Amino acid sequence: MTGVGVGLVLGIGLFCIWWSFWLRDEQSASSAVPRKAGLVSRLSDELAQAGFDAVTPRSLLGACLMAFVLIFLLFAATTKVVPVAVCFALMAGYAPILLVRMRARRRRAVMRDLWPDVVDNIGSAVRAGLALPEALSQLTIRGPQELRPAFAAFAEDYRATGRFQECLDRLKERLSDPVADRLIESLRIAREVGGSDLGRLLRTLSAFLREDARTRAELETRQGWTVNAARLAVAAPWIVLAMLSSRPDSLQAYSSPAGVLVLAIGAALSLVAYRVMVRVGRLPEEGRVLR
Repeated sequence: MTGVGVGLVLGIGLFCIWWSFWLRDEQSASSAVPRKAGLVSRLSDELAQAGFDAVTPRSLLGACLMAFVLIFLLFAATTKVVPVAVCFALMAGYAPILLVRMRARRRRAVMRDLWPDVVDNIGSAVRAGLALPEALSQLTIRGPQELRPAFAAFAEDYRATGRFQECLDRLKERLSDPVADRLIESLRIAREVGGSDLGRLLRTLSAFLREDARTRAELETRQGWTVNAARLAVAAPWIVLAMLSSRPDSLQAYSSPAGVLVLAIGAALSLVAYRVMVRVGRLPEEGRVLR
């Protein structure tokens, strides 16, 4: 019995050692490869960046489904050509997401010019002797108009709970902005470990943000015509097809298998060409890496 017990303990110990190696490998792999945000997470960030805080990703997807069904029924009833109705219904179903992304992109461009002022205000408050919670709360009055509601909500949360870390997490979710993530994490570290380099860090960050905004504005102005040309080139054939839908007799050819194949190939080529043109002509957006 003593030998069996020793062997059992030895086996359990070896198994725990083997298991710990596997856990360490999984943790190192997960830390080395960042996880990509899912569809719901990306839609949630884009809704927050677009200013639609009251809209949830499920509501947005529901609006896409409703638009798809309504446009499909409308075109199917007027043209009597199901493939054409499906094409326009797919465009209508994607339209709400496209509008949200366009508005989010415009607001990110606006916010890009506002963040340096936010950082300067926080730096001025810190140099004046205010604590970090008060420095963020005073942005309710002194901060840019577009960002005041988020910082006002932070001030209310902090007055109600007094938990700075949790209030910072809620502020990150309300803003859903890469620049805000960097700023908030910098303030979090400064709050936890202290130090006298916070003012220098904020000044460096403000100068970097101004330079980045100026460079992006120049490049977007030069490359804007490429994106507009891509949109026009993709929209032109479908506008012609929509105009032909006023004469249902001219669309009967698309009811045949050859017509369906033409529509499928045209839609695929339009999508690929648009994505390639936009990828070439648009500057890459900074992702959120400090969620």
